[in-house]
Amino acid sequence: MNIHEYQAKEVLASFGAPVAKGVAITSADEADSAIASLPGPVWVVKSQIHAGGRGKGRFKELGDDAKGGVRVSFSPEEARANVDEMLGNTLVTKQTGPAGKQVNRLYIEDGADIARELYCSVLVNRETGKVSFVASTEGGMDIETVAEETPDKIHTIDVEPSQGVTAETVQALVQAFELEGQAASQAEDLFPALYRAFTETDMSLLEINPLVVLKDGALRVLDAKVSFDDNASFRQEGLQKYRDLTEEDEKEIEASKHDLAYVALDGDIGCMVNGAGLAMATMDIIKLYGAEPANFLDVGGGASKEKVTAAFKIITADPAVKGILVNIFGGIMRCDVIAEGVVAAVKEVGLKVPLVVRLEGTKVDEGKAILNESGLDVVAADDLDDAAQKIVKAVKG
Repeated sequence: MNIHEYQAKEVLASFGAPVAKGVAITSADEADSAIASLPGPVWVVKSQIHAGGRGKGRFKELGDDAKGGVRVSFSPEEARANVDEMLGNTLVTKQTGPAGKQVNRLYIEDGADIARELYCSVLVNRETGKVSFVASTEGGMDIETVAEETPDKIHTIDVEPSQGVTAETVQALVQAFELEGQAASQAEDLFPALYRAFTETDMSLLEINPLVVLKDGALRVLDAKVSFDDNASFRQEGLQKYRDLTEEDEKEIEASKHDLAYVALDGDIGCMVNGAGLAMATMDIIKLYGAEPANFLDVGGGASKEKVTAAFKIITADPAVKGILVNIFGGIMRCDVIAEGVVAAVKEVGLKVPLVVRLEGTKVDEGKAILNESGLDVVAADDLDDAAQKIVKAVKG
């Protein structure tokens, strides 16, 4: 689950991280009181969307010469004008794609007198199996560019899970960030707080870019991006209040209701597969034969007829889908259950695009019989290679 910047800062502040005062608004009617509640003389108006690159983004409605999605304002009047120009318009960034995202929320924040910008993130290091800090003195930039051009400026510091953030960990981070004076002293509290926030709320990513050193020597979290591990949501019910459904794909929301692993993509061949690895292989072979998958969809190992029906309906609800490939290898999942779900879904919503089905494994003969006797216009495939070629040929005509 992704959350907005202002929500991330609320979570971090609850663990003691230093953040600026700010107010989130969803209506222009709230702007004047929000601006008046901040001391100034600088107000920063920030678009709140689940995508990076906001500052360099452009609003569709305002043309290429318009200012970006994060704007520094030097008077209440300028801040209000920025609110009126940004709220409700569509912001396009390098992460939104050309369609962009409508800005339904703004965060108006007190300005900062910045001396240095740093990059700090906390994540799970898959190579070591530990939570790690990633630190760089090159904050405010694309960390990928820094990693490519000046990798020596990126430092990874692992945290021993049995010890947490120790004095040695803090010292390593202080050296990596080249902190001194008040900032170095403040780090003794900040970095343990960030680690506690990450572990205690089951974050999968915490990115602060930039973490700034102010001209008075203090540290401040200037921007924050947080994602939570959905697998831990059962023990983090208090965090569900931060979920913004307007930022999520409607099909992905529906899939989550049925415990389906679904991610919408940009292609035109819908995929229904059991198992994440097989789903990735299915998408790869579709691309190999010159087409693009419209989604990643893993129905799981123990899906019911109802779950399969829901999955099929989600795929067919996507207007971009020009063909569907069902690829099931029955281990725990039985092929006859998949077949029953597909037949039920087609009878309910109809079938307007080519459908190729490859079944193999447990109850495969029973599954094929169900499809053959259904009267549906289903193209059978012998194996994955055969299935991919047939669906790509059907879609491309």
